[in-house]
Amino acid sequence: MSHSRRASRFLALFALGCLVAGTAGWYSRHRSSTVERASLLARVTEGTTPASTSEPSTTAAPPAAPPGATAVAPPPPATAPTPVATGRTLAAVGPTRALGQRVPDLRGALPVGKGMWIWQEDRTEGGDVSRIVQRAVDAGLTHLYVRTGSSWQGFYAQGFLDRLLPVAHAAGIRVYGWDFPNLANWQVDADRALAAITYTTPAGHRIDGFAADIETGSEGTRLSPEGALAYGTYLRQGVGDDYPLIACVPRPSPRIAWYPYPHVVAQFDAIAPMVYWLNRTPDGDVAGAVDYLKQFGKPIMPVGQAYDGSREGGRPGVPPRDELLNFMETAERHGAVGVSFWSWQAADQQAWDAIRDASQFVVYEHRANQTGGRNEMIQTLLTSLGFPTPVTGDWDGPTQTALRAYQRAAGLGQTGELDGDTRNRLLTPAPPPIRPLPR
Repeated sequence: MSHSRRASRFLALFALGCLVAGTAGWYSRHRSSTVERASLLARVTEGTTPASTSEPSTTAAPPAAPPGATAVAPPPPATAPTPVATGRTLAAVGPTRALGQRVPDLRGALPVGKGMWIWQEDRTEGGDVSRIVQRAVDAGLTHLYVRTGSSWQGFYAQGFLDRLLPVAHAAGIRVYGWDFPNLANWQVDADRALAAITYTTPAGHRIDGFAADIETGSEGTRLSPEGALAYGTYLRQGVGDDYPLIACVPRPSPRIAWYPYPHVVAQFDAIAPMVYWLNRTPDGDVAGAVDYLKQFGKPIMPVGQAYDGSREGGRPGVPPRDELLNFMETAERHGAVGVSFWSWQAADQQAWDAIRDASQFVVYEHRANQTGGRNEMIQTLLTSLGFPTPVTGDWDGPTQTALRAYQRAAGLGQTGELDGDTRNRLLTPAPPPIRPLPR
C-alpha cells in the first residue's frame, strides 16, 4: 500500500471514529447511508485466513474447560421437560402474549433490567428449559443471553432455541443470541450471526436481539479497526435499522488502550462491557467503564462477574453478595440501564440470591416506586421500541407523551402512567423486525 493511500485510509477511519465518539443521543443517531455503507465495505480489506479449528478460552468465559472444550448443544430430549414443582409455576408468572394481545413491534427491545449469560446448555440446569425459565423468573430476570455459535463451531444452537424460546417467551423472558467471532473472515462471521438472527423455531419464535462478543487478540481474534467496522456494517445491513444489536466489549482500561471502541460499537445499538473485577472492587471498575463508554451516546449494560476468577488472578470463589450488590448499585448510579452476569453455569446460590434481591434494574408497576435509574430504563425501553423520549431519569412531559403513544399502539388506556398492564406489555417479547438494507 502506498504512503498516500495509507494516509487517506487512516484519515477516513479517524474521521469516522471522531464522528461515532461525538454522537449525541443514541435514539437520534444517524447511521451511514446505504451508499456510504457499500463504499465502506468496498474500501475495507480484511484477511481471510482460515481460523484455528480449536476455540480459545475467552475473557467472556471463566476457564471452566480447556481450549476447544466448549460443548455442542445436545439434541432435544425425546419428551418434554417436566416443570419445576416448587415455587411459582411458569403458567402463573411473567407477562404473556395472549391471543389477540397487541404488542407494538415497530422496533426490537433492548435488554433493560437484569440478565444472565448461558454458554454451555448441558451445564445450565441440565438443559431443562422449564427449570431454566423458572429460575430466571424467580431471580427477577428480564432477559437471557444464549450462545448461538462461534467462528470455531458455526451456528449450532437450533435445537436449544427450539425448546427454550417458546417457554421463555411465554414467561415474559426475552432471549438474545450471542456469538464469538474471531474476525479472521468478518463476512463469514456476520453471515453466521444472520443465520442465528433469522432462525425461526417450529413454533414460530425468533431470538429477541443479538450480541456480538468482540474480544481482543489474546482471546484468539484477529481484531482490527477495519475488520470490526466492516463486520458491524455488514451485520447492520443484514438486519436493518430496527433490529437490536448489542456490542459486548472488554472493560476499558489502560492495558487495552489500543482497543478500537469507535469502530466496534459504531453500528450497534447498545454496549455491554465485560466488567470482571477479579482482585479489585466492582465499584471502581464499573463506574470507569460506564463513564468512559458514555461518549458513544448509546445505552450501557455492563456484564458482571458471577464466576470464580482465581484462575485469572482474582480472589478465589464467586464474588460475595456485597460485591455483587455494589456492582449493581454503582452501575445504576452511573447511568447503566441494565446488567447481566457471566455466567449461569458458574454462579452459586448466594450470587443468584443477590441478583434477585437487588432493588436496582427493577421496573415496578407504579411510577411512584420508580427511581431516576428506573425511569431511565423505561425511557430507554420506550425509545428502543420506536417511541422515542430523552433519557433524563425524570418522569417528564416527553416521557408521558411517548408512553401514551405506546399505549395507543398497544390498545391500552392512554394514561401516560406506568400501570400494571402497561408494564407487562412493555416487557412482553415480540419478534423484532428484520428489514435488510441494500448492500
